[in-house]
Amino acid sequence: MAMATTTTTSATCTPFSTAATHHPSSSYNYQTTLHKSPLQLPRPLTKLNVSSSSKPVVAAATTTKKKEETIYFDGGAHYGDLLANLLLGFTLLWLPLTLAAVFRAFYLRYRFTNLRVTVISGLTGQDRSDFSYEVIKDVQVVPRFIGEWGDVIITLRDGTKVDLRSVPKFREIAKYCLAMADKPAVLKETGPKGF
Repeated sequence: MAMATTTTTSATCTPFSTAATHHPSSSYNYQTTLHKSPLQLPRPLTKLNVSSSSKPVVAAATTTKKKEETIYFDGGAHYGDLLANLLLGFTLLWLPLTLAAVFRAFYLRYRFTNLRVTVISGLTGQDRSDFSYEVIKDVQVVPRFIGEWGDVIITLRDGTKVDLRSVPKFREIAKYCLAMADKPAVLKETGPKGF
């Protein structure tokens, strides 16, 4: 069995300097790198590389297959919500609700897949909320107008309520959420309310 010799390599203190040390009684390689960015103070990062002197072990191939994500519904608020609020927006009293409907129409998207629910909002679409069906405790629906569109209120196990406004096909989507969450498909529905 051959012994390794001690080697120490050091560099000058530049923003990305590296110092590596090998010790003869250890098979560990400690590597410390000093990163410096214009927005952060310099902080050392330590990487631990472990080498084994024994025979390499070949890992058995696992047959775990990731579930592919298929989209059930991907869309924004119902167009009827925008149209009804634009017609009523000519009155000064309804104007704030019209602005909210315009914002929902242009900057809000709902995506229901077989793995999770995603709500994408914001001017650039960077505000994103994801949650899986496993955390759903309850789903309620509130029809709007004459039942053409509605709100889906999803209650999570931690008590958080997620309100999805002006969802088209809201009854089918709520039943899909309950089915994916392994809950009984009994919807709690209140009577039609406003726009």
